[in-house]
Amino acid sequence: MKTTRILTLLLFFVSIHNTVTGQAVFSRSFLDSLQRDTFRYFWELGDNPNGLIPDRYPTPSFSSIAATGFGLTTYLVGVERGYISRTEAAERTRRTLYFFANASQSDQPANVTGYKGFFYHFLDMKTGHRFKTVELSSIDTALLLAGILSCQAYFDQRTPIEREIRTLADQLYRRVDWRWMQARKPLLSMGWHPEKGFIEADWKGYNEAMLLYVLALGSPTFSIEPEAWTTWTQTYDWNAFYKYEHINFEPLFGHQYSHIWIDFRDIKDAYNRQKGISYFENSRRATYANRAYCLDNPLKWRGYSATIWGLTACDGPKDTLINSRPFFSYRARGAAATGVVDDGTIAPTAAGGSIPFAPEICIPALQAMKSKFGSNIYGRYGFKDAFNLSYPSPSSANQSGWFDVDYLGIDSGPILLMAENYRTGLVWNLMMKNPYIRRGLQRAGFRGGWLGR
Repeated sequence: MKTTRILTLLLFFVSIHNTVTGQAVFSRSFLDSLQRDTFRYFWELGDNPNGLIPDRYPTPSFSSIAATGFGLTTYLVGVERGYISRTEAAERTRRTLYFFANASQSDQPANVTGYKGFFYHFLDMKTGHRFKTVELSSIDTALLLAGILSCQAYFDQRTPIEREIRTLADQLYRRVDWRWMQARKPLLSMGWHPEKGFIEADWKGYNEAMLLYVLALGSPTFSIEPEAWTTWTQTYDWNAFYKYEHINFEPLFGHQYSHIWIDFRDIKDAYNRQKGISYFENSRRATYANRAYCLDNPLKWRGYSATIWGLTACDGPKDTLINSRPFFSYRARGAAATGVVDDGTIAPTAAGGSIPFAPEICIPALQAMKSKFGSNIYGRYGFKDAFNLSYPSPSSANQSGWFDVDYLGIDSGPILLMAENYRTGLVWNLMMKNPYIRRGLQRAGFRGGWLGR
């Protein structure tokens, strides 16, 4: 009898081991293909004279400087995973940095790429000049620079091309006049137009601008004062949402972008120390709260479940009302104590960009979306941007479901790069070596963890 019980227990533990191991192998295979497919977006579409990455594809579009920043960092993953050679990545990187370093910078409204070291949000894919009348963007410049600085850290060999990459990266970062962007000190403005001056809104509250302030604080040429960080954190909204206490911000991308390049797991600023959590833990809670809202599904949208969830900025079906229910095209969707924007549209990047924070819920969500919707949501470049199962299908009045045809660079990048950080910490480890990032964090009051090493 005793022997039987022992054998039963042994078989039980063996079955548990095999289940866990099988899931781990499945996840590894899934992430391998996801990263490889997503990488193609940046490598294939960035193959042009200026190295610019389009905002979206296949719909013809302008270039997004933020997507280009993501793209530069994806090249490093491509080398490490064997998709491309180091030489290929270095050449593409040098070409891209050379373009930005030599592109026209002036206060003129047309035929320019930037001003005061900043760059316009969108650029014409062919000329590299300002697209229409978009703003000179502080945050999108920061995302581009993060990609540039990751390349500076990675390409550390003494070859002529890698030396040039480091020199160009330094030149691009050092010339940004962060102080000029402080229209209302000590905060940073969201941007500037040559036609009407600074945007009236400043970066306040917890969002993706954490990276922007770190870069501005770390500058050896035009750094802002630490007071900016303190003032910014004073605008945070700490609250509970679906029982998860954290600094609230509705769309998940605001909890993800800065974390792509900076490892916040074991470092804390004064605000963190007061609350007793890290920004990494904050993003984990925000991810769980976002999922909890989708599981509750108070607006009763079709398809939401434990594995079909994720609200963030993304494409949508259309700006319209159907049966008194609003739907949106591109919109910053999200759910937090500060507000809810939810029209039934789910974006894979919501889960994909949060993989390091909560792999146990994010990876199964991505697997379920790919398995359930197949080529409707997943193609040559990985996940298409979004889908909405509640929106009436144009093919039949009796069917529901809208699936995006486009891939978006700023949503594909976080999926690939956060998967890599989860698996190897590649980008985090690179940026730990960057003196500008370290200086910016230290001036913001961060202590502990890798900053102490």
